[in-house]
Amino acid sequence: MADSPMFPMSNRSGLLRTTTLNNSQAPQNLSHSLLLLEQSNAALEDQSLVEDAGDDLDRGKSRVDILFPQFFDVLQAQTGGPETFEVIQSLTHVCRGVVEQLELEIERGVGGTQGARQRESILAWLRQEIYTWRLLHALFYDRILLQSDTQADDEMQEGPTLGGSEKEVIQQLYTINATLREYQLVVDWLEACYNPGEQQNPLHCHDRMLAWENTLFQLENLQGAAFGKGHEIVTRLDPDAPVREKRPLHALDEEDNLRLSRAIFSAIRSGRVDDGLKLCKHYGQTWRAAILEGWRLHEDPNFEQNVSAVHEKLPIEGNPRRDIWKRCAWMLADSKNYDEYSRATAGVFSGHLGSLKSLLHSSWHDLLWAHLKVQIDIRVESEIRGCCLKRYQPMPDDYWNGKMTMEQIFDELNVAKDASVRDFAQGHLGIIQRHLILDTCGELLQQMGRWVEKDAAPLSPHQLRFMAHIVLFLRQIGRVEQEQQAEKIIAAYVEALMARGEPQLIAYYAAALSNPLQVKLYSRFLEQVEQKRQRELALDAALQAGLDVEQITRITVENIRSIRHAPGKFGEPPSGEISVAEQRKISALEWLLHLPEQRGELLWQANAMMRIYLACSKVECMRQTFRMVPGDIVQQIMGLYSSVDNIPPREECCLKEYLCYKVYLSGVDSFVEWNRLQQNRPKKPQPGATASSQDNFTERMASERKEQTHRTEVLRWEHKVKEQAKQTIETLYNVLMFPDKGWLVDPFIAKQPENAAQLNWENRLLQMEKLRSICLPEIALLLNEVMFKSGDFAGCVRLADEISSESRQLYKVYTKHKLAELLAKIANASLELLNTKLDPWGYPITV
Repeated sequence: MADSPMFPMSNRSGLLRTTTLNNSQAPQNLSHSLLLLEQSNAALEDQSLVEDAGDDLDRGKSRVDILFPQFFDVLQAQTGGPETFEVIQSLTHVCRGVVEQLELEIERGVGGTQGARQRESILAWLRQEIYTWRLLHALFYDRILLQSDTQADDEMQEGPTLGGSEKEVIQQLYTINATLREYQLVVDWLEACYNPGEQQNPLHCHDRMLAWENTLFQLENLQGAAFGKGHEIVTRLDPDAPVREKRPLHALDEEDNLRLSRAIFSAIRSGRVDDGLKLCKHYGQTWRAAILEGWRLHEDPNFEQNVSAVHEKLPIEGNPRRDIWKRCAWMLADSKNYDEYSRATAGVFSGHLGSLKSLLHSSWHDLLWAHLKVQIDIRVESEIRGCCLKRYQPMPDDYWNGKMTMEQIFDELNVAKDASVRDFAQGHLGIIQRHLILDTCGELLQQMGRWVEKDAAPLSPHQLRFMAHIVLFLRQIGRVEQEQQAEKIIAAYVEALMARGEPQLIAYYAAALSNPLQVKLYSRFLEQVEQKRQRELALDAALQAGLDVEQITRITVENIRSIRHAPGKFGEPPSGEISVAEQRKISALEWLLHLPEQRGELLWQANAMMRIYLACSKVECMRQTFRMVPGDIVQQIMGLYSSVDNIPPREECCLKEYLCYKVYLSGVDSFVEWNRLQQNRPKKPQPGATASSQDNFTERMASERKEQTHRTEVLRWEHKVKEQAKQTIETLYNVLMFPDKGWLVDPFIAKQPENAAQLNWENRLLQMEKLRSICLPEIALLLNEVMFKSGDFAGCVRLADEISSESRQLYKVYTKHKLAELLAKIANASLELLNTKLDPWGYPITV
């Protein structure tokens, strides 16, 4: 744990804490984002006001958005255990840094009036967030560490021992009573977070003054009174004179009295009782200081057994007549003869709730502080009177009837008369703080889960950031009972981060979710990433966070493939071109190129896409998909599994299917090239004008040279066409004669893959069978066309033998219509053979 926790345990020697809470220290190992923040702070100091005047109104939002990476840096450095509470301190510190920056910008007028309003609204939220982090740290530090450490001692002690001094009894009570200690922690928190606003120093008089000097001057110089003789004031200057005589002080003294009372109460409200005492002494009202000292617990150290042998009388602590003082303070607080600040001051130390509620009626935090101060006072007083061997002056019945539970206090705040109190109590921050104080973490998670539901009002990203980190902290300390609710909140924050597009943050917080949810969310994020470099960064972040990258990328590719795009404004692109939507689907295969272990998945997805494109006659899309697969994919998969025998069934079938498409594209490309050559016969040169006797020798020689060149080009063209035809026939036959059971037929496998249902294995087999019935007849027609136009009529007839062969049974993929079309073309080839004095099969006719 940190050497100086955010809320150090206050001295329990008295009922109230009398020292100021220490500010949380900066963490020792802040990340680079905090250093960048400090550098930007220094740069802001160096800029001129002219430069700041050009700042846009959204600068405040950009300032606070740095909390996203800073919170990530703080959590990433966490190692668990007691360091969890140091993390809370670090989160508070980075929030405080942003608050200071926004306050500085407001002070310098950055963004003008509108920018100041925007920053003020951000500041209001951040301050409450800081307060909540401090509350979280204070309460759970006590609940998790201190209460567990003292649990054994608590079981051995039934309660405070009788006969001790008031101070000893209460010290022991705070040690063994966790509920009272939590009350005090909340009070300490409320006092540390108290912001008096514009009333920080209501006293603006000269350095020192005598009490009621204006009244004294008027009494000694009645003729020179500022308000004439008709204004009646007190005739005596003792503290009780205004009440006893029912006359006021001088108007200026009344005003000073009210200011002083307000300043004293403000000091008490912020937990600085000693500062209130100093104010009383400074302004000459020592009787007020004496009244403020009366609440202190009594202890006489001279009765202790371990007093040294030297007979020296030690000073007595506290007020030995505290019971009488307390009864008088109650009566003062209950009286209507005093101003509301004096009554409230007495009510704080005497447990008088009415005087506090009448003054602190417009703030949820002030009312909670008032209730808790009263509850602590009642419990402390009850313990003192039950354990100390002394007779005490009785307190009024209304004092004891004011005892309430924490739940009753919050129920009362929920129905307070003031609308602002009710609004905060029913708002998000009020609900979060209430559940943290009540330690009802399960209800808090349920409530936050309802806030992030889709039909609820949308939350800002910073609200989601705040709630998600509360959930992560509660999970770290084992206070999350309903994991489903916790994941709902964290998932909402991940979705908010996805809008910002920061892979490291998204991956880190997604890793805090269950596998199905993290796969769903991160794959949705990957769908938005288009640039290759950004994709690499996103996958690196996922690997670093320990996400299931293989499953995420697979789901990503499948999701992108399943998107159905409506035709564009101009319909489908021309043949041979790829639409933007199809290009996006094809480029999605890049997600599967990052890990060598996913080569099998890459083949599976690419084959599935090529099946669709081939069925839709989108050969160019199919060709582009084929290019996404590395050329050495076969060697890579073989290397992954060491030998052919170890290749799983899915990968083995994928390899053959991939090779089938490779052969098919090779055959189609070869046919396209042959067709291009076939149609690009060199054109015969245009004949010149009609010959005449005036033709000269030069023109005739030029014409003959062109004809000779044309004949040479024709010969060269015929050779190229012949060679290309030979190659095309070979490549097309490779499709028809594909080995191992034929084209697009899976090799023999002992059994289907274990996840065949998830892979839609049966659907894949149906697709391949359908493609065989579409593509193989087309390949046969192309083959017949090449051989027919090349003059290989006998080859056209032999094609019938290959189709009808029982070894491959290619005839089974034909419909009657397609088979009739092929036979008609073969019949034409037989007629050509007959015309060349050969029989219908291409053999010489023998008699």
